Amino acid sequence: MQQLPQKEQKIRLPDGLDKTDWEILQLLESNARLTIKEIADKVHLSTSPVHDRIKKLEQLGVIEQYVTLLNAAKVNKGLWVICYVSLKQHNKSAGLKFIKAIQAMEEVKECYNISGEFDFMLKVAVKDMEAYYDFHVNKLSEADNIGHVQSVFVMGIVKQTHTLLS
Repeated sequence: MQQLPQKEQKIRLPDGLDKTDWEILQLLESNARLTIKEIADKVHLSTSPVHDRIKKLEQLGVIEQYVTLLNAAKVNKGLWVICYVSLKQHNKSAGLKFIKAIQAMEEVKECYNISGEFDFMLKVAVKDMEAYYDFHVNKLSEADNIGHVQSVFVMGIVKQTHTLLS
């Protein structure tokens, strides 16, 4: 069976970024520990312009931070739970109060304000079911204005990525 040639996708770059900036971002996103020299070699520039470009990307807020990804099970956070939360009241102050409470809960790793049946989706990491029960009963359910919580337990991860560009 003959393979058809793939069309080259034309990437529309955000304002203020060129192809070299994009390449630098892709490299850093895949491995933030690359040295300036390693990046410079890959994008065919000297180290000074690469350093300047990275600083510019940081100042523009394109690069927000550099992180290390950990193995959740090896740091006793092996149970992932997706919690869908609906609030009783939907006024601004009630919503802000809930957001403030969620931001203080170390078990909540991500929180999204969503549309549909629920108001928020939380991504929670805990050691085990006992730890989740404690979190649910003593923290999440105690937050003001909670209407309904639906918990979905992650059985396995099929795909997980933290990249935006590749």
